[in-house]
Amino acid sequence: MNNPTYRDMFEATRLTRAGQLDDATALLQQLLRGKTPPSGGFETNDGRAQASAGRTSRPMDLDLAPETVGTTEPETSSRVFQTWGDAGAGATQSAERTSFARMPKALTGLVERIHRIAPAFKRMGRARPAPLRARDVVPEGAQFIAASYSEQAGTRAYKLYVPSCYQGQALPLIVMLHGCTQSPDDFAAGTRMNALAEEHGFFVAYPAQSASANSSKCWNWFSPRDQQRDQGEPALIAGITRQIMRDRMVHPRRVYVAGLSAGAAAAAIMAAAYPDIYAAVGVHSGLACGAASDLPSAFAAMRGQPVSARWAGNAPGAEPDRGAEPDRRVVPTIVFHGDQDTTVNPRNGDQIIAQAKVAGAADLRTTVENGRVPGGHAYTRTRHADADGRVILEQWIVRGAGHAWAGGSPAGSYTDPQGPDASREMLRFFLEHGAAATDGGPA
Repeated sequence: MNNPTYRDMFEATRLTRAGQLDDATALLQQLLRGKTPPSGGFETNDGRAQASAGRTSRPMDLDLAPETVGTTEPETSSRVFQTWGDAGAGATQSAERTSFARMPKALTGLVERIHRIAPAFKRMGRARPAPLRARDVVPEGAQFIAASYSEQAGTRAYKLYVPSCYQGQALPLIVMLHGCTQSPDDFAAGTRMNALAEEHGFFVAYPAQSASANSSKCWNWFSPRDQQRDQGEPALIAGITRQIMRDRMVHPRRVYVAGLSAGAAAAAIMAAAYPDIYAAVGVHSGLACGAASDLPSAFAAMRGQPVSARWAGNAPGAEPDRGAEPDRRVVPTIVFHGDQDTTVNPRNGDQIIAQAKVAGAADLRTTVENGRVPGGHAYTRTRHADADGRVILEQWIVRGAGHAWAGGSPAGSYTDPQGPDASREMLRFFLEHGAAATDGGPA
């Protein structure tokens, strides 16, 4: 490992004092890996050659927390965690301690915080709060288009993946809702959903939450206004979906919605509010529709307070009035949740299934199977099928996993490559359900 030069440390100190913790951390990572920054600048966590002002970061264990959460710990690479955490590192650890001792005082607190939070990230599998790069490769003939949608409820940007096989024929559409602090590009990279779209031939839309709507880019799943049909964020997400259906040849009975964390909670709301649009829903590390109605109930929900208690009478968190609905059918639902998730209690996954049963899917036959990913996590898969054998509800509990997309790519944030492939399993489940409420039957 190369010892940092005074100029390197001065630059890191300057970034720290300026509040640019992401960029200071990126510089430190390169120095600790023995990489000399290029003359006149350095490569930041998002691949830029120069540092940019105004970026802040937040800890992973508050990923789903509402926008009142402030900026605290810096985001870091797991490679730094592994180097500090492995007892057999020997000479490498010694060299890093020497470099650490030479750091200016303004930097020691930053590095100590990175060191202190490393074990927590290790306990949550391989989940990382920020990738070094989160760019999705677009094959020849495919497109990853940036667009936006506006209406009375506001404006939201989104990205749309168009597979290279698209020649005007009707294709399925999956709407993917990212978690807090994420972006469409990051979520696409982490879930690898674009690669599956290229392989199987379907569109993927990634609505982007605005920082002006939530400073941590969380979908406001805990706000009553954002839990109702034709209002707030549900209206915007549905509007994006309809806009794509107008602009492209989308199979009208093969439109689906999925999400992670805050995006998963928003996906559950979309399925409940728009069963006429979405034929099935995927909820990864999320919460049931109506799980909260304000900030206090949001944190209670994340801790796993039973849904039944929150829905008692007109108490805070009662199931929201979704307005005029064309159907109250149960939207087929697939749930993924890590049993070691300390951000959203795994009990919330059970509550999503329970809510669906209460809504009208009680008479189902249940089967349970256990398995393990080769070299990875064990899991329990529970399926609830109707009298015709169609699986209406499916739940995956990933053993030993934290708050991260199961089977995701390390190119994106909040992913756990050791888990079962949530993207592929969701796609398989979606394609088994090809009918929205408007026609009432299988495709």
